[in-house]
Amino acid sequence: MNLKKWYSFLILAVLSLIGCDNQNKNTQSTKVEKIVIATSGAPSPFTTVNDKGELTGYDIDVVKAIFAKQPQYEINFEITEFPSVLAGLDSQRYQVGANNYAMNEKRKEKYFYSDPIFKNQYVIAVAKNNNNINRFSDLNGKSTEVSPGLNYATALETYNQQNPNNPVKIVYSEADLLPVLQHVESGQYDFQLIDKVMLSQYTSEHHLNLKIIELSKEDEDRIASPFSYLLISKSSRGEQLTKDINEGIKKIISSGELAQISQRYFAADYSPK
Repeated sequence: MNLKKWYSFLILAVLSLIGCDNQNKNTQSTKVEKIVIATSGAPSPFTTVNDKGELTGYDIDVVKAIFAKQPQYEINFEITEFPSVLAGLDSQRYQVGANNYAMNEKRKEKYFYSDPIFKNQYVIAVAKNNNNINRFSDLNGKSTEVSPGLNYATALETYNQQNPNNPVKIVYSEADLLPVLQHVESGQYDFQLIDKVMLSQYTSEHHLNLKIIELSKEDEDRIASPFSYLLISKSSRGEQLTKDINEGIKKIISSGELAQISQRYFAADYSPK
């Protein structure tokens, strides 16, 4: 091979190596991490399956808005039973839980919490003709129906430990929220702890004869802080995922998109400020 051909061969080889290196860099830079978001599909309007079988709701739209600004992630939703959401986060089958989660000290030990995505108020729902419950301390000896693992159940369990002589009668149930509220309306159970916005919506939509008992700040704190969050699995990537989710939350708050999602579902702005 003469010198001219040798130089040509060498230049082509170098260019080929550069091209392969750039291709590898581009492949690495566009690598997308797959994220599975788990939800139970209830309670509405935070997470629900509509008549077309489509998953929708406030939490669902918030998650979509957050990750729309996170091109390094590809998200998929999976509907499962409420306890299975947490079990899946434990096993790292799921990376994110979206289910109107309140702050819970026990859960904080097991999962990362996002920044708040919703600001609300907790209240007591009772039948219109019930005049025996006017404050949290009136719940002693009264009955309620709750899903195990919910922040309301945890709050009442803690309260019973502190008041063992006349505890709240807790009946655990996996029933949907509407029949639970109807059981309070009919007098089958005495009360229901609930988010004020959800109670107002269900009372209006289903013409329930229920009244709202406002809670003092001290009694609200028995349940949880008045915010809801996303839960993130404490995997090796969980800390970075939490940081990226929080960055996305900041963006949709500052842009007003979170307020728009809130208006869509609640006709009011419940976005954290």
